[in-house]
Amino acid sequence: SVTGVQTCALPICLGQSKDMSAAAAAGAGATSAEVAAAAAAGAAHPGTATAPKMKITPQCFKRLKLLGRGDVGRVYLVQLVGTDKCYAMKVLPKKEMVERKKVKRVQTEREILSSSNHPFIVTLHWSFQSVNCLYFVMDFCAGGEFFRALQRQPGHCLPESWAKFYSCEVLLALEYLHMLGFIYRDLKPENILMTSTGHIVLTDFDLSKGSTVQLTPQVLEKSMLHTEPGIITNSFVGTEEYIAPEVIKGFGHTSAVDWWTFGILLFEFLFGTTPFRGKTRDDTFGHILDGEIHFPERTVYPQISKQCKDIISHLLHPDPQKRLGATHGACEVKKHAWYKGIKWELIRNQEPPIVPQLSSKYDTRYFAPLADDDLIDRLEAEAMKPPKKLHRS
Repeated sequence: SVTGVQTCALPICLGQSKDMSAAAAAGAGATSAEVAAAAAAGAAHPGTATAPKMKITPQCFKRLKLLGRGDVGRVYLVQLVGTDKCYAMKVLPKKEMVERKKVKRVQTEREILSSSNHPFIVTLHWSFQSVNCLYFVMDFCAGGEFFRALQRQPGHCLPESWAKFYSCEVLLALEYLHMLGFIYRDLKPENILMTSTGHIVLTDFDLSKGSTVQLTPQVLEKSMLHTEPGIITNSFVGTEEYIAPEVIKGFGHTSAVDWWTFGILLFEFLFGTTPFRGKTRDDTFGHILDGEIHFPERTVYPQISKQCKDIISHLLHPDPQKRLGATHGACEVKKHAWYKGIKWELIRNQEPPIVPQLSSKYDTRYFAPLADDDLIDRLEAEAMKPPKKLHRS
């Protein structure tokens, strides 16, 4: 058990087991009960020693610093009390989730995190709840957002070899998500985190869409699997400069949107901007629908190769059925000439081009300073109060 904490116990394999039992939410009404489904307890991580059901509460963690704030919720650097283990803890107030109609999105995010076991997808260690909040405890990625790493580079862009390395890790993560039956739909540098070793992981899955039909990967040839989920959805979601033309048209979209956003991401890695950016949202959408790609001159690094231009052009094909990756998924993208010679199974063991310089495991130099308010403190204090007794008149 954790030293000095009566209500918290460690899993057998800390850092490998996924979710522990949810803390009981007393007095939850119908709406809160719906929210609670997003934090239902899960099983131990596949392939590891099974951890017994344990009660984990907010009091098991000491909040050290606010790392980020979103439309709903905040992310903190936390320390597991009685240990030197640090994590990133996402705290989602239930009331805000209900008011902003985010319940199903949080459920989807938890489903992806709790079922994922991949080096380039952020790891969820625990999910639990109090009366007022939901909590996701994940790996602390000390290198911060990859967007900020790009901004620190000359010209806000990368040498072609660096862009290829990081695109490989993103590609493997997308392949894994598609194999699980999910479309990511929100790929961008802000949703990529850099770990302390310099490798990157995908995060923020609240815009993802899952298939209701179990996916069976098809073997195309040796070491090549077709893993595309058979989903067609009409939701208008995504980030403005990354939205695929079929999403704008509203005729329904498939997992091919992830290969479009992958092409936009690769372009931004190389040129420090997105290819269809306009002065207004309507301008941007107009450029996307026009589909004309202009490759600007690079002033900091050598010009990109013909193979690099070719893969971007094929990823950004305006017809989703003709887009690279649309037919056979990630294996189709991997076979492009630009990736010739890549040893995909060894990517995670290679030293990344950018390695964060950290003084300790608690170093937050790669995160912007943020002022916190007392909302989470108030909600946690309220959750600790004993329920009021009802007196008969």
